[in-house]
Amino acid sequence: MKIKLSNYYKPTPKKWRKIGDSILITSTFVTSGSLIAYDQLKEVYAPKTIKVVIGVFLVLGVTAKFLTNLFKTSDEV
Repeated sequence: MKIKLSNYYKPTPKKWRKIGDSILITSTFVTSGSLIAYDQLKEVYAPKTIKVVIGVFLVLGVTAKFLTNLFKTSDEV
């Protein structure tokens, strides 16, 4: 496997596409669930803690999806 910025527009191997999509979907569910249940979560956690968790999962999902798009198999041109 090779990871380079120039590989972004080349086809991503199926394995890495699945990993990136799974991480993005998971982070989307966590962030959207946190936003929907924000009022109930405020009773248990501090609002700043909730915002940090939402931010971390949002950044993690987008970053993971972007990084997995940089992979290509070494036999591809």
